[in-house]
Parts: sequence; structure tokens; C-alpha cells
Amino acid sequence: MRTQTPRLADLRRGIMELYISDHPLDCLTCPANGHCELQDMAGAVGLREVRYGYDGANHLEVPKDESNPYFTFDPSKCIVCSRCVRACAEVQGTFALTIDGRGFASKVSPGQRESFMDSECVSCGACVQACPTATLMENSVYQMGQPDRAVVTTCAYCGVGCSFKAEVKGDQVVRMVPNKDGHANHGHSCVKGRFAFGYTTHPDRILKPMLRKSIDEPWKEVSWNDAIGYVAGEFKRIQAGHGSDSIGAITSSRCTNEETFLVQKLVRAAFGNNNVDTCARVCHSPTGYGLKTTLGTSAGTQAFDSVEKAGVIVVIGASPTDGHPVFASRMKRRLREGAKLIVVDPRAIDLVRTPPGIEAACHLQLQPGTNVALINSLAHVVVTEGLANEAFALERCEPADYQKWKAFVSQQTYAPEQVEQVTGVPAAQIRQAARLYATGGNAAIYYGLGVTEHSQGSTMVIGMANLAMVTGNLGREGVGVNPLRGQNNVQGACDMGSFPHELSGYRHISDAGVRGLFEKEWNVTLNPEPGLRIPNMFDAALDGSFKAIYIQGEDFAQSDPNTQHVESALRAMECVVVQDLFLNETAKFAHVFLPGSTFLEKDGTFTNAERRIQRVRKVMPPMAGLADWEITMAIANAMGYSMHYDHPSEIMDEIARLTPTLRGVSFEKLDRLGSIQWPCNDNAPEGTPTMHVGQFVRGKGKFTMTEYVATEERTSRKYPLILTTGRILSQYNVGAQTRRTGNVAWHQEDVLEIHAHDAEQRGIADDAKVSVASRAGNVVLTARISDRIQPGVVYTTFHHPVSGTNVITTDNSDWATNCPEYKVTAVEVSPVARHSEWQRQHRDFTARQQALLKERETIEA
Repeated sequence: MRTQTPRLADLRRGIMELYISDHPLDCLTCPANGHCELQDMAGAVGLREVRYGYDGANHLEVPKDESNPYFTFDPSKCIVCSRCVRACAEVQGTFALTIDGRGFASKVSPGQRESFMDSECVSCGACVQACPTATLMENSVYQMGQPDRAVVTTCAYCGVGCSFKAEVKGDQVVRMVPNKDGHANHGHSCVKGRFAFGYTTHPDRILKPMLRKSIDEPWKEVSWNDAIGYVAGEFKRIQAGHGSDSIGAITSSRCTNEETFLVQKLVRAAFGNNNVDTCARVCHSPTGYGLKTTLGTSAGTQAFDSVEKAGVIVVIGASPTDGHPVFASRMKRRLREGAKLIVVDPRAIDLVRTPPGIEAACHLQLQPGTNVALINSLAHVVVTEGLANEAFALERCEPADYQKWKAFVSQQTYAPEQVEQVTGVPAAQIRQAARLYATGGNAAIYYGLGVTEHSQGSTMVIGMANLAMVTGNLGREGVGVNPLRGQNNVQGACDMGSFPHELSGYRHISDAGVRGLFEKEWNVTLNPEPGLRIPNMFDAALDGSFKAIYIQGEDFAQSDPNTQHVESALRAMECVVVQDLFLNETAKFAHVFLPGSTFLEKDGTFTNAERRIQRVRKVMPPMAGLADWEITMAIANAMGYSMHYDHPSEIMDEIARLTPTLRGVSFEKLDRLGSIQWPCNDNAPEGTPTMHVGQFVRGKGKFTMTEYVATEERTSRKYPLILTTGRILSQYNVGAQTRRTGNVAWHQEDVLEIHAHDAEQRGIADDAKVSVASRAGNVVLTARISDRIQPGVVYTTFHHPVSGTNVITTDNSDWATNCPEYKVTAVEVSPVARHSEWQRQHRDFTARQQALLKERETIEA
């Protein structure tokens, strides 16, 4: 077979000639000039003329589609190669693009001849990346031109941990291109990681340190030296007057492993206490407790690639297409290949039915707060119908605990017919789901905050681990119990010792042997008593014993429950130090603002939801002058505790020396391998993709009783509905980053989803303003009538501070970890005409704080 002959060369030139005859000849001004495959191919085949001319029918005057905020669709440059259509279908799995028409009339069409913005397009960028011409091109390339270099780094949004090539021109990022060699994302991306990086250079960023004595005074810009000196002086003054336990710190799940490690080291070595916590407290702390109790380690069991070998996929309390869209695309691909899906959620998430080809075999639409009753009922069916994997359970788990647990779940209390009365899920559906999970081959559980953010969050995590153990769905690919972590480094923040009772590697502070390792390395004596958790810090502030806090990149004035309680605690403190990018909700109560750095301005590592450690590489210098790890180091030194590192790689070397599960991790190895999944040590020098192979980390798996205890948050005649919360694709967490990007085009406000039956009873129309009142407070949102939510349940997101979603959530929390019960709040909904009192006060307070920011003075050093 010959592929290079004169005749073939003539044919190729002829085809290219036809293409070029219907293509704009604007190569010198085209944004793809020099990076266009059509241009390259015309040169490769030796095309030197176009004999057909440019008269007659053509597509040269077809208007551009500029509806999307991030990219432009120019049909005049389209060669109808179908790459974009295939990328949308095969990589993303959305099927938003098609080829409309036939022959010369063929064209790429979003949706049903709609604009990109009006179609089903989710703006993942797969089509833009696949396009060989300038038909689909980033607006940033139109504006800035082609980049001249690329730096491989890791996304700073969700816990998937996508690898990107930051393509740069000078010190400006032109675009983020998903890295095809990325081990977590394999070249795919979502709208946030691909396009929503504009916040890094947004005008709202504060780039100079600021001080003030009172939150009612204007800010004063000062030098770094003055700011660091002031912070150290205040912390030492407060400790001298109120005791060593009167101050503490919060580490950030958005910062690197190295930066969070230094903050907890600062607290333990320089503050002399263990008052350190992290945002995992309010999201996945029950994951750590539950999985460590049953399996022996506080992390998920599988790599993301494992889903490709799953026969049954169980999604509990999560909406992967919104919160973890890149992994959701892989999940959808596996479902279209034939895997079965079980969804456990009060709401009909996208995966319940996504044409073409995806429909849940079972959707267990339970009442919020009844997770544990349901998981026990699934286990009841497995055990009583003889579906248990006895050989696995008896060989791999503690036999005595197994027998006790079997007797426990076999009780008639947990029979589906009884549990139906509690959960609202028909008994037949519970039995169907249990049988499918136990007999459908490899079965994998993926879960989110709809599991953990309950009063029995830890119990539910234990229950899922019990179910996986009794069916033998652990220790190989295609199975497991897998938390879908919400933030880019929430796993890493926990690994680094950010909890008040644990050092890095989840080792208790009371263990003298463990403490001795750190004391020798740090040359200091450590306090053996666990410190305060975040809720304890708030309570202690209000009772006058906790006076100062150092907050690294967290905004708990918006993210934590019972907002008014949090605000009161912040007002009660003498020195609130916020290290962040913007004047967020918490920073409005601060006395010191230390400007932080984005992921593009630092070196370090993130650890994603699958325990994968990946490099973060500096793309541009810190706009404020210092990276976050340098700020923390400076505070420690100013307080009299010597800390010195020249590069974050040295911090990772220290982490590896002190943490058995990370003993083999180094920047050199990460650069060589691309990524590492811990444990990484002498037993697994290149990491561990699948946990618990052969035996569990704790030795034998531990079946643990999971008694269902109803939440104290009950409905009543005054509050007859249950509010539950979640996320949306275009926004991230409290929205501080994504609200400063083009993503606001999709989600300009948080809305309240309500079922038509409940809306009709209350006289509520679609898009009407409604009051949402709970025992904690009330706010006003826009109603959205939806059949995705069941009667008796309402749903909203929490991405916009003015919404005040957490004004109405209560301070109920998980019994083991104090993780707040965001997912169950009794409320009443009623039509109103204006915002709530809290929202009006928030508007006025925000306006005042913005005015004080604008009035800031510059103090010469």
C-alpha cells in the first residue's frame, strides 16, 4: 500500500483547493495565524493557487456567534471536519453540537440551530481545543494574540485536580489548555478551569497589606514589614494578656499543601497551641472519621480511572455534572457503555436522566436527613437475601464485628417496608437497588456533601463502607467508596495536619511518639491537648476567651452556617487577620488584610480527591510581592520562632520526613512521574492508585453499628418544608473567584427551586420573590418552579453573598466531627415584595466597607 504517489498528491491538492475556495483569505490577521492546521496542510500539499475563484455560493459572509463570553464561533472559517461535534459527544458527553444540513449546506450547529449560549453547551472548551482552524477560538487570543510559552500546572477549582498548560505571553496568561498528559483529566476540562481564570488579575484584587484598629475605620496601606510586625505584635500582646490559647488559625483548602502545612506549624510551634482547623470541617470531616474507623485511612479508595471498570455506579448526595464535571464526563461515558446507575438524592440531578443513553436504573429520592436509615435498609436486603460476599467479609474483616453487624442490620426495623415510612422511598425500589449493587459486578460508590453535611454524616460514611465490605466491593479497580471532594486541595489540607487533634498523616496529637518526631524536627515542645475546632473558636470568641485569628484563604462569614452567629464572633475578636485575594465577607470584619497569591503565582502541590499529588508551578510573579507560604513564614519569624525555606520543595521535603504516607514524595519525583497517589513510601515508591488491595490499612476491616437517629431539625406547622443546598456548574463555592469572571453570564443569583404543588399552595409564581424563613433567620430569593425537587423539599445554592443562604441554616452538626448540617433546614416559603432585614443590613454594611476600602490611606514605611 502506497500513501505517497503523484496521483495522491494531486488529489490532496485538489481537495485543499476546494477548501480554500470557500475560506477567508485573512491569514495575516487571523487569530490562528501560524497555529492553523488548514494553513499548515495547504503548505504541506504544495497548494500554490486556487483556480476556482471566489464567486458564486459560499459561506464567507456567515455572521459570527459571539454569544459565549469566552470564545467566538466564526462559521466562515469552518471546514465541517466534525472534530468539534465528536469532542462534544465523545469527550464531554453533552451532544450539544451536530452537523446540520447536507452537502454544501452542511454546517456545525449548536442545539437546534441556536446560539452557543442558548444551546445545551456547557462551555467545557473541548470543541475549541479540537478545532483545526480559527472557527472556534478563545476571545483572549483575539485580544492578546498567540502565547509564546506554556507552563504545566494544576487547576485551583474543584477536587478533580485537572492538569493544564497555562499558555503565557510575557507575564500574562492568554489561555488555559487542558493537558493531554494530565493523569486526572486526560486532556479534558470544564468551564471553570478552562476559562474562568480572569479573577487572578481582576481589579478587585487587593495588592498591598492593610491595617485598621476598628472595622468602622478606613484601611491604611502599609509595607509588608510593618504589616507582619503588627500582626506578630498583636498576637503576642493578646497571648500575654489572655493566655496562649486565645489565638488560632484557619488553613485554606485553596492553598497548596506546603502553605497549609506551614500554617499548622505556625500554630503549634509559634502560637504554642493546637487551635488550627480547616474548611474540611464544614464539608468532608465525616469522610475522614468514617473511612478511618472502618478501613483505616481518611481518604477515598480509588483512582478516577477506576470508574471505567465499574459495572454499577452509585451516586449518593452529589451532582457530579455540577460539582465535578470532568469526572462526570468519564462517568457518563461508562454509563453509555453499559454500566448501571443508582442515584440516591432528594433531587433529580442531571444524571438521573441525560439523553442520549443515560437513565438511572434506580433513583432513590429520599427525604433529606434519612440517609442512614436508607443505607441500613440496603444492607438489610443484602444480608437477609443471601447476597453478602461472606468469603470476603470473613477473610478481610473482623469476624466478631461482622457477626454483630449482620444481626444489627437484619432487624425488622431496617426492612425496606419499614424504612419506606421514614425515607419516603418505596420498598420495591430499595430492594431493587440493593440487589443491583450486590449482584451487578464491580460496584463503586461516589458521594458528596449530601452524605457528609448531616447530623449523622460520619454514621453514613461508615454505613457506605459497611455496604462495600459486605459485598466485597473494595481492594480492586472498578469498586470502592469515593468522596468527591469539593475544593482543589481539601484532601491535602486534611493530609497536612490542619485539624486541631491531628498532625500530618492523621496521627493524633496526644501520641507522644508522634509528637516527638515533630518536636525534634521543629526544635520545640508541642502541646499534647487538641485545640479548638472552628465552631468552638466562634463560641469562645463570644464568651471572651478567644481573641485573635489568622485566616488563610477562607471565607467562613459566607460559607459557615448560622451567619449571624459567625458575624457576632468576628466582631467580638480583637484582631482578625485575613490573608486573601479580595475583600470577601470575612475580610469586612478584619483588622489586618494580607494580600494572598493565586495558584498562578506560586510553586507547590495540590492533592485531589483521589489522593493524587500534583505540581502547581509559578506562571507569573506574585502580584502582591509574596506567595502565601512566604507570608506565613514571615509571621513565624516575627513572633520569634525561626522558620526558613528558600523554596516550597524544601517544605515538601520536611513533610515527607515527618509523614509516613508521604515519605517518598518530592518535587523531583513529581516532575518525573507527573503525579503521585499516596501512600508513597518504600512499600509503594511510585504511589498507590488503588487502596486496600489484599488487606485494609487498619489490617482487618471493621464493621461498625450505624443506628439511625433522626435529626433534631424537624418540620412543623410553622416550618413545614425542608431546605437542602448544593452547587451549580458555573460557580465555585462562595463565588469569590467565579463571580469575577464571565461565568456570571450563567448564574447571576441564587434561586430557590420549589415543586409546583408547594408553590401553588402558597400562591407563588415562577420568578417571584419569596421569603425563606427558618428558626435561625430569613432571606429573600427568587422562586424557580421545578419538577427536579419533590414536594415538601426546596433547594438553593450559596454562591452569592447577598443571598444569605447560611443565614437560615442552623448550627446543628455531625455528632462526631461538628460538620454542619447544611442539608436539612426546616423552613417556610411565602411571597414577599422586598429583601429581608438581614439582606438590607448586609447591603448597607457592604457599601460601608467598600467605601472604607476606597478611602484607604497609604502609610509610608
